[in-house]
Amino acid sequence: MANEENDPVVQEIDVYLAKSLAEKLYLFQYPVRPASMTYDDIPHLSAKIKPKQQKVELEMAIDTMNPNYCRSKGEQIALNVDGTCTDDTSTYSTKLMDKQTFCSSQTTSNTSRYAAALYRKGELHLTPLHGILQLRPSFSYLDKADAKHREREAANEAGDSSQDEAEEDVKQITVRFSRPESEQARQRRVQSYEFLQKKHAEEPWVHLHYYGLRDSRSEHERQYLLCQGPGISENTELIKSPSEYLMMLMPPNIEEEKEKPMAPSNVLSMAQLRTLPLADQIKILMKNVKVMPFANLMSLLGLGTDSTSVLRCIQQVAMLVQGNWVVKSDILYPKDSSSPHSGVPAEVLCRGRDFVMWKFTQSRWVVRKEVATVTKLCAEDVKDFLEHMAVVRINKGWEFLLPYDEDFIKKHPDVVQRQHMLWMGIQAKLEKVYSLLKETVPKTAEGQSVPVMLVSGDQRVQAAKAKAQQNHLLLERELQWKKEQLQAMQASSGMRIKEEPVSEEEEEEEEEQGDKEEEPMDTSTCGSLRNKLANGLPAGRAVGGDTLNGHPPAGCGEAPMARELRAFVEATFQRQFVLTLSELKRLFNMHLASLPPGHTLFSGISDRMLQDTVLAAGCKQILVPFPPQTAASPDEQKVFALWESGDMSDQHRQVLLEIFSKNYRVRRNLIQTRLNQECGEDLSKQEVDKVLKDCCVSYGGMWYLKGTVQS
Repeated sequence: MANEENDPVVQEIDVYLAKSLAEKLYLFQYPVRPASMTYDDIPHLSAKIKPKQQKVELEMAIDTMNPNYCRSKGEQIALNVDGTCTDDTSTYSTKLMDKQTFCSSQTTSNTSRYAAALYRKGELHLTPLHGILQLRPSFSYLDKADAKHREREAANEAGDSSQDEAEEDVKQITVRFSRPESEQARQRRVQSYEFLQKKHAEEPWVHLHYYGLRDSRSEHERQYLLCQGPGISENTELIKSPSEYLMMLMPPNIEEEKEKPMAPSNVLSMAQLRTLPLADQIKILMKNVKVMPFANLMSLLGLGTDSTSVLRCIQQVAMLVQGNWVVKSDILYPKDSSSPHSGVPAEVLCRGRDFVMWKFTQSRWVVRKEVATVTKLCAEDVKDFLEHMAVVRINKGWEFLLPYDEDFIKKHPDVVQRQHMLWMGIQAKLEKVYSLLKETVPKTAEGQSVPVMLVSGDQRVQAAKAKAQQNHLLLERELQWKKEQLQAMQASSGMRIKEEPVSEEEEEEEEEQGDKEEEPMDTSTCGSLRNKLANGLPAGRAVGGDTLNGHPPAGCGEAPMARELRAFVEATFQRQFVLTLSELKRLFNMHLASLPPGHTLFSGISDRMLQDTVLAAGCKQILVPFPPQTAASPDEQKVFALWESGDMSDQHRQVLLEIFSKNYRVRRNLIQTRLNQECGEDLSKQEVDKVLKDCCVSYGGMWYLKGTVQS
């Protein structure tokens, strides 16, 4: 009250609302100019406007007689823009930069709060503004100069080449006929940036005439800024209450309220988010965050939220991956939408993103090149999928964004089982669509896939130590049993076999080879004691493929028969890297036929002895999954391959053999994809052909291991 008493009203001014120019009045904001100069002093050469875009261009003359004007620079700019010749298309007809162009841009889309005021004879007349435009200098003449420069260079190059070359050869051209445009493709084209730019460029310019400040036409138009009927009866808009009058002067911004996005970031606060239904809260959060642990989701929803209700809602909009929730693909890519990069429809995008999510249910790492090869999507779309749920690691690939949430897995086994069943359905669909190999899915004894459990580094180290100790005890027990059998054989036959003590280095080597045990090899019961001793283990016992690894029983290493047999096996597998037991026996019989009578190999070689020698020579048995209706004999189903030959293709062959240990037949493109993934580089066609020639044969467009194809 005290402030109001010290600030009395000095004068009351009547305010009138003029509407004659309400839909035509624009405010132009010019660049900074000298205070001593008015715009009436600057000659306006021309003006033009595009009404739909509210775009204006003005050309103003430059005072070339001003002492601050650099004439040589103006001449150089005109020469660069127009060249030496002048015609009607020249920008600067005087061969001097004597004008400057100003282009407009909108400062605001909502001008309802702005008005132009004219004070005259104690009255204030207000006229609403239809638009506010800022005029800035246009440097399009520089683009024109660059285009002229490129044309001159191209002309010079063409002139030089025409002097050296003969008449240009006839070139073949390709004619393509465009397909009929679909409605969806037309909508994408109409909404594209290039189409909008082209549409704006096609709008014709409307040329205007400029009238100066003191021109009679300007004075006439200025009268429209005054309210034509100053009587109170004709200005009923201003007969309002104070609150209504303020509302007219400052109307609420309805557009901004409508444009507020329903999202928790930038605009929607957490308080506003919690006013929505629980299902909408979870959907909005997952759509923006993409990947979230369940504990973080509960903390965002606030205290008192029922976890059971949250679990029921989260399964509608997200899938469980490594104990964390990842938003579903159809939430990010709704129906009738398309990729902003390639224009691919939403259905294809959802299928590709589901494949990436499924890969992360199998492993912590995903290779982008593999995803692109399988899904056939562009690199930008695949990168978007991975950035939603993973982080890139140099020279490794893409790692899942969050650590494995073991707590959630233990607390909610029913949800985990339900999600596992959903993933099995998605996996079956992906296998059908993408023709996936069933080599990355772990199987149980009943053939059902099992959920992937992550093991920490310490747990792996402890498991490896325990396995090494167990193998060491097993090897010691086997060695003791071998010695007892040899002693019994020596006592019964009267033979003296020289035994060499096993050194500590050999024991360590046996222990290391025992740790590398991978696939069990089938064994058969043999009646003779010699067959048992040659195998080194009792009949009927399954022996790991690498357990012997070149260490025959003590005393047998010097037997001539064992040396001859091993030499034959090593020479044979150096020539042919993959052989079935049936083919190996055929080659051995041919070898026996070439030997002289009385050779040591005629003393009798059993199948088991031959198999043990193959394994001891550095080969491995490949358990090829033959189809149930196969006509192959048991010997034809036993496949052996040389694991290491010492050349540069060992790693490539090992990857190939691992593929065939889980697949009976494979397509070439899948083999090449797996080789590139495992070797970390793109192999050339010659390298892939060499590996396939060493180990495989082609039949009916598919590749099989040698000796396994059934015609």
